[in-house]
Amino acid sequence: IQLLLALPHGVAGMSASIAGFVETSNNLAIIATEGQQIKIVSSQRSSVMSRLEELTSRIEAVGTLAGANVNSDEAYPAWQPDMASPLLGKGKAIYQQMFGVAPRVEMIHAGLECGIIGKKYPGMDMISIGATLQHPHSPNERLNIPSVAKVWDFLVELLKNIQA
Repeated sequence: IQLLLALPHGVAGMSASIAGFVETSNNLAIIATEGQQIKIVSSQRSSVMSRLEELTSRIEAVGTLAGANVNSDEAYPAWQPDMASPLLGKGKAIYQQMFGVAPRVEMIHAGLECGIIGKKYPGMDMISIGATLQHPHSPNERLNIPSVAKVWDFLVELLKNIQA
């Protein structure tokens, strides 16, 4: 119980440059008994790699001080979107042309595939797009089905307009 009380959970840091944007967080995802032991699995996320590493080190230190066996698996690498990205500019123009409205461009606090790809290909121009989800990772999670087709049509058109 003492260890659970000491572990960070929830928002660990807010963005200094984007008002209201959660930059770094930890989620105590699983707490389970395995025989005579308790297993605690946490999930750290951040858009800044140094903050992700700092939070992971803090969690490891708390576990070690409590006498726990601590293992850290590789988390989603941080990804900081480039709001001046040429690909984003092209995507916004195509979206506007296709749907008659400007797209809603926003950052979300999640583990994105762009972090994995960006780690493998540093400097690659990337954007992350997706269908509309409501209440993600909850019993009330809902996917807006028509938004899936809209994202697919947009992706196909964007790919047609990218020069190799």
